[in-house]
Amino acid sequence: MGNRMGHDFDGHCVCEVVRTINDIQNNAVSPTECTGCSSCFNEPLGSLVSPTETEPFDTRVFVLSNADGSPFHAFFSGENEACVSIFFRVEEVFDNCCATLRVLVPGNGDKGRFCPVYLVSSKGRCCIDLRKVCEVDQFMASNDCVTVDLKCFCGVQCIADVFLDICG
Repeated sequence: MGNRMGHDFDGHCVCEVVRTINDIQNNAVSPTECTGCSSCFNEPLGSLVSPTETEPFDTRVFVLSNADGSPFHAFFSGENEACVSIFFRVEEVFDNCCATLRVLVPGNGDKGRFCPVYLVSSKGRCCIDLRKVCEVDQFMASNDCVTVDLKCFCGVQCIADVFLDICG
């Protein structure tokens, strides 16, 4: 089928998007121009933010949607009760549409202060509180990763390009 970024498209669009995100992260450069509609295919890394941003970017933050439209979530350790996230960074895509995703700690705050956001609904232990998702404006890398089969997801949405100092 089609081809984007040198990959043969095998009919699994979520897999294709995550592969592209991985390629863009691996070829990160500072943004030089503004692009139109936000898309996971926007290049270079940093193009999802204002073109006036001058800091480097090393991560394209994204969320995955399950078949029922709910956000896929995974667990991370080390932030007290805020241990669930729907935000990820791709670390590697391998085999037949499998990927290792780093779980990102959702947070908010100002003036450089990071405060984790607790995403689990207070009405039940199983659900993500989508109102809390809207409070998230910062991300921090966790040390936790999850391996997924990308064919199991129905959607992917890119949220932001950020610098998490992954290799630093």
